[in-house]
Amino acid sequence: MTATPQVRTRFAPSPTGYLHVGGARTALYSWAYARHFGGVFILRIEDTDLERSTPEAVQAILDGMQWLGLAHDEGPFYQMQRMDRYRAALAKLLESGHAYHCYSSPEEVEAMRERQRAAGDKPRYDGTWRPEPGKTLPPVPADRKPVIRFRNPLDGAVTWYDLVKGDITIANREMDDLVIARPDGTPTYNFCVAVDDWEMRITHVIRGDDHVNNTPRQINILQALGAPLPQYGHLPMILGTDGEKLSKRHGAVSVMDYPAQGFLPEAMINYLARLGWSHGDDEVFSVEQLCQWFDLDHLSKSPAQFNPEKLAWLNAHYIKQADNARLAELVTPRMTGEGADFGNGPALPAVLALMKDRAATINELAAAAMLFYRAPAPDAALMTQHVTDAVRPALADYAARCQSVAWTREALAAMLKEVLAAHKLKMPQLAMPLRLLLTGQLQTPAIDAVVEVFGRDTVLARLAPVA
Repeated sequence: MTATPQVRTRFAPSPTGYLHVGGARTALYSWAYARHFGGVFILRIEDTDLERSTPEAVQAILDGMQWLGLAHDEGPFYQMQRMDRYRAALAKLLESGHAYHCYSSPEEVEAMRERQRAAGDKPRYDGTWRPEPGKTLPPVPADRKPVIRFRNPLDGAVTWYDLVKGDITIANREMDDLVIARPDGTPTYNFCVAVDDWEMRITHVIRGDDHVNNTPRQINILQALGAPLPQYGHLPMILGTDGEKLSKRHGAVSVMDYPAQGFLPEAMINYLARLGWSHGDDEVFSVEQLCQWFDLDHLSKSPAQFNPEKLAWLNAHYIKQADNARLAELVTPRMTGEGADFGNGPALPAVLALMKDRAATINELAAAAMLFYRAPAPDAALMTQHVTDAVRPALADYAARCQSVAWTREALAAMLKEVLAAHKLKMPQLAMPLRLLLTGQLQTPAIDAVVEVFGRDTVLARLAPVA
């Protein structure tokens, strides 16, 4: 019997911009698949595009992965640090006849393509420098450095079973001889990917379906190298709410925009997982459950639609479940920036326990909690409307009872009812002026809960002017 090879997946972004939502979903699926099988998840930075790759983009990718909690087991590997490996593979293909030097200039290549387009043919390299038995090649230009082209098969087809899309076949005649090294010797994208997947022993390549056309080229290169083939799965794109491809105009598409907007990583993980994969009817699940359940059999063949409202709903769920001390760490810098006076307010975790059921984001939670950390400034017209001569005796009675009542929500609620009964008032007639005096606003959680969190000293101080 042959042992099943260990599952090895990879996420291989190009550092030419931020980590976007589609890339994060690809990383998540690759990570979860490796975790499901106890395999290895590799992070590889494909930085051979020297004009567009930047250190800032690399850091943005690393920050996004760290925020999501997608820890890699190997890497990060940088392609620009692997040039010796690519040169060795290029030499192997040249020696075996699977690659050749091409001296056609860019202008000559463009001219041949123009002729083909004019004739109604698919533009492609015409094989001027491709060695063939009995063929005489042109004289080598003395002042020109060649590219290296891969000698793609002329006949037959590349067929693979795609783990998402099913069987895919692409005829070799649809592909021309790909440039695999530039005149300066720098290898090109498809060649580096094939060599990396081979040497890193990748068993499953999970990526976006914009790579479908790259796959037959990479398969042919791997076969020419005598390398085993990974299994491929190409994920449909993510669409915006308008049915168009997700882009900047749909709002935050950089992963690191979401923590700034007050989203929790577990909400994003849960949401991204369901954006093209399902486990029955389960909508809410933990990272541990995702790793336990994740497979490639339940990936959707259709594009997924990004729904900000669904993400906000999930985020609200996870805020409700979150530890209050953790929430306090997240809201503190936001509230500090708004001038929160923590020295003269109640314990922040207690406040958040009261307020978090109403918040869809950490930003909303921070804004709601501010009412406990700034002096109330009620609108004068509202004060005139609600703090009337008819209610002042009840407010004074309430303040007097606050001196000795047990400071629990239950006891405070019972005391409030006693004051209402004694003064023949309805709840809003007393609760509204209490809210105004204590917080400066009319909309708050239950007044007995607000009073409990504020504490006896603060409540008495704020009721003193009317008591």
